[in-house]
Amino acid sequence: MKRRGFFGQAPDPEPEAPAPAPNAKAVSTIAQPGGAETASNPASATPRRQGGSTPGLVSAHHRLYASLARGLPAPRVTPRTFSDLLKNVIWPIENALDSPMIEAAAQLSALEALEAGCTTVIDHHASPRAIEGSLTLIAKACTSVGVRVVCSYAASDLRSADNARLGLEESRRFIQSGGRGMIGIDSSATASPETIDLAIGMANELGVGIHAKVAEGIGDAGGGSDLVRRSKDSWVLAHGVHLPDGLEIAGTIAHCPRSNMDRGVGYGMPSRFGPRVALGTDGFGGDLLAEFRVAYGRLRERNVGTSPRLPWSWLEAGWLLVPEARQDRVHWSLADIEPEHLVSNTGIRPLTVIVAGRTVLENGRTTQIDAAEIRAKAAEQSRRLISRL
Repeated sequence: MKRRGFFGQAPDPEPEAPAPAPNAKAVSTIAQPGGAETASNPASATPRRQGGSTPGLVSAHHRLYASLARGLPAPRVTPRTFSDLLKNVIWPIENALDSPMIEAAAQLSALEALEAGCTTVIDHHASPRAIEGSLTLIAKACTSVGVRVVCSYAASDLRSADNARLGLEESRRFIQSGGRGMIGIDSSATASPETIDLAIGMANELGVGIHAKVAEGIGDAGGGSDLVRRSKDSWVLAHGVHLPDGLEIAGTIAHCPRSNMDRGVGYGMPSRFGPRVALGTDGFGGDLLAEFRVAYGRLRERNVGTSPRLPWSWLEAGWLLVPEARQDRVHWSLADIEPEHLVSNTGIRPLTVIVAGRTVLENGRTTQIDAAEIRAKAAEQSRRLISRL
């Protein structure tokens, strides 16, 4: 049975699958070394429930620190290529980060994610001058807001081989201390073969996945392909713009269309990789519905017959990466929470968000923290960041 809408033929929505029983075994592509969240809140028994609802959305690739990098002055040298952008904008920002900035950025990013219905973030962090303890700061900041986070440090040999090892050890330390994490690699263009081998060995030892950028720019096409060939189901591989067709990928491609457009790296046509695609925001806030709309627009550029159900399936793939998010609940301001309605309706917002049984957003307001205070702290740290650049 099909119905016709503005966007053409679309199947009737399937009934939502029932949540698994508490003791049912969930298949996750991200290992959980720590304990499950069990927080509760009496308010969650009677939340305001207007409009339609979905599970909590998942950002499959995020850079939480990027929330401080807004309104920065123009770089001294105008970037002409992606490589220029890395050298003159992105890497200087990462090099300037310190602990207060990292904490403030993570809190602000988590707040913005929550306010957009995103309850889980898979973060890929980098702060070469402030590595030790950075993932713990991020995890505590996100928890204070009520957002679930999967952390990794993006190890890189840009500064030195010792710096790369410190990054790997930060991921190991965080995971072994009970944090939920992965082993991070910045990209094969910035990580040496030795660092990549160490990262993969560490991930295998700890029973977790690798979180890495692959073939974001043309200069990483070959190395990105080599890394993909070694991938496992537990891996998250961000971007993949310049990966060749026909490459077998065991992990999940995290598609970040807004970031790819901003950096001028091209369109990766993630549909060519099959169903193992999930949406990430890569530092462009936490609004997965905005990411979904842009992903749909890029698809329609290529094929006007594309249904919004395809990019919506990439949102749903986040629940395979972090199954608990499927049991979170977001109650929206719009009754018809279906791709055909969401793709052109930009005025939608969450009214109530429940994460792991706790109501963390009620009537559009956070319940765990003071949102105005978080924004004020972030503004202060943003000024400090600007002073260092």
